[in-house]
Amino acid sequence: MPMQSLTPKEIVVELDKYIVGQAAAKRSVAIALRNRWRRRQVESPLREEIAPKNIIMIGPTGVGKTEIARRLATLAQSPFLKVEASKFTEVGYVGRDVESMVRDLLEIAINMVKDEQKELTQGLAEANAEERILDILLPPSPRRQESTSQGGGSDALLLQDSGQGALSSLQSPESPEPSEFSTREKFREMLRSGRLDERELELDLVESRGAPMVEVMGFSGMEDMQSNLRDAFSKIFPKKKQKRKLKVPEALKGLIQEETERLVDMDMVMKEALSRTEQSGIIFLDEIDKIASRNSGGQGPEVSREGVQRDLLPIVEGSTVPTKHGMVKTDHILFIASGAFHMCKPSDLIPELQGRFPIRVELHSLGRDEFVRILTEPENALIKQYTALMATEGVELVFEPESIQELAELAVQVNERTEEIGARRLHTVMERVLDDLSFDASERGGDLFLVTADYVREQLSDIVQDQDLSRYIL
Repeated sequence: MPMQSLTPKEIVVELDKYIVGQAAAKRSVAIALRNRWRRRQVESPLREEIAPKNIIMIGPTGVGKTEIARRLATLAQSPFLKVEASKFTEVGYVGRDVESMVRDLLEIAINMVKDEQKELTQGLAEANAEERILDILLPPSPRRQESTSQGGGSDALLLQDSGQGALSSLQSPESPEPSEFSTREKFREMLRSGRLDERELELDLVESRGAPMVEVMGFSGMEDMQSNLRDAFSKIFPKKKQKRKLKVPEALKGLIQEETERLVDMDMVMKEALSRTEQSGIIFLDEIDKIASRNSGGQGPEVSREGVQRDLLPIVEGSTVPTKHGMVKTDHILFIASGAFHMCKPSDLIPELQGRFPIRVELHSLGRDEFVRILTEPENALIKQYTALMATEGVELVFEPESIQELAELAVQVNERTEEIGARRLHTVMERVLDDLSFDASERGGDLFLVTADYVREQLSDIVQDQDLSRYIL
């Protein structure tokens, strides 16, 4: 089933494979993603009137906000961009222009559509590259050469014989002169079976080196000028072809790449990318609480924070952003924002921006039971990761169920006594527990290493008891 047509329940099931708990956030994201598909099924002109319902996720760090966004990008199969809101500043301050996020989203869409087109033309590109290799190995007859030159011609490439004598054996004077077709097919069979892999070919390939790098330092918005300068230089300095001696497999790979680039219709790619960006693009604004202004009308950084919000407002509301590939309308781009809001509240955002995020979801803190599930259940669970890492050294790492419970309990204790960083605490606790094993693993090949609850307590007892030390290490 195509990912874009997943139902909300199926989307939640996919998110459950990697994220523990947070059912409300998963539900809201699943509905928003499904609504993108529903809107595309509605007939115009009503379709243009249906605006996306933007979401703001509120919760402490380490509870899954960013992870939900990452997994959503895979499920959406749409242009997806994750940006940190703290990177942007209002015009006049050093930082990025807020409109650059739309330009970045369009570039992602272009690469996505281009990759799809390359995949569709892969078979034809391979066939064309194979024919070009055969033209080198078996130069066409004068009549065929004349017809191919009228139809576009082929590269003037030379064969460097490696001494195998395949050509001479096939065209020996004793045997009757084979037809050009049968000889070509014999060479095709030899090429596909790998019997010509040791031959060297001298051919002209486009250099992979791009245009000269141009760095423009200055105020926000200058990155667009920098991009335009690079495009200008790429036209002034066109791609050059370079003679290279390669064996047949490498030559075939290079020719396939050239043919793939030639077969991709960039005009169609640009048109489709613009459409996808406008109709199904998703922008995830992380750390939006960092631009919340606690005191309206303040001075210094407070002015910049409120300025960023006012610059964001028209983009979230719906405006037209100029890019080097054309104008992009942001009316139907879905915005998902997230923030811990430790030092401020969502109500500290300017009212106009609050109104553009009608769906608010609160993510709760994680406890011991959730930590146990995070360590064991997801497909990328930490215990599975460390077990796989140690297996590369030949060490079989095994965790007793009690040791997992102890790891989760100690992580909760450290979170309570120091800073609350959610599931990220499990990374530091696990690294500390397996510190000795990670250091000595290369000398313990073939061993079985059993992690018990006592071993976990022994490794972490001093740190958990000494609050100052735990602040420093964990």
